[in-house]
Amino acid sequence: MNKLFAALLLAGVGTAWAQATPAGLWKTIDDETKAEKSLVRITDNGGVLTGKVEKILSDKPDAKCTECTDERKGQPVQGMTILREIKQDLADKALWIGGDILDPNNGKVYKVRIKPVDAGKKLEVRGYIGTPMLGRTQTWLRVE
Repeated sequence: MNKLFAALLLAGVGTAWAQATPAGLWKTIDDETKAEKSLVRITDNGGVLTGKVEKILSDKPDAKCTECTDERKGQPVQGMTILREIKQDLADKALWIGGDILDPNNGKVYKVRIKPVDAGKKLEVRGYIGTPMLGRTQTWLRVE
C-alpha cells in the first residue's frame, strides 16, 4: 500500500512540474496598456529556453524591428527570437534566468527572469538592466 501511495505522489509531483514549465505558447500582455500583443512560443532545447514571436495580435502583423542594433535589425518581428539562453535557476527551481529578452518596439535587449505562476497558467516575465529590482514585469497567459 505504501508503494502505491508513493508512486501516486511522485506521479502528481511530475505532473505539477510539467505544468509549471515555461515551455509552451503564451499570449503576451503589455504591462502598461494591458493590450494583447503577440503569441510567443517558448521551447526547451536541452534545458535552455528560447522564445519566438509566432503571431502578432495587433494591427501591425508585418512590423519590423527597425530599432534593433544586432542581427535582428530590419527583420520581421513575427518569427523573431526575442527570448534567448534562459536556464533554470539552480537555487530556485521555480525561476528561469540568465538569458535576455528583446523589446522589438524599441530594439533594447534586457536581462530576463521568468517564473511560471498559478500552476503554470501564467508566466511572470521580468526584463531588467543590472538587478531585477530595476525592471518591468509582464504577465503572459498560457495558450497551450
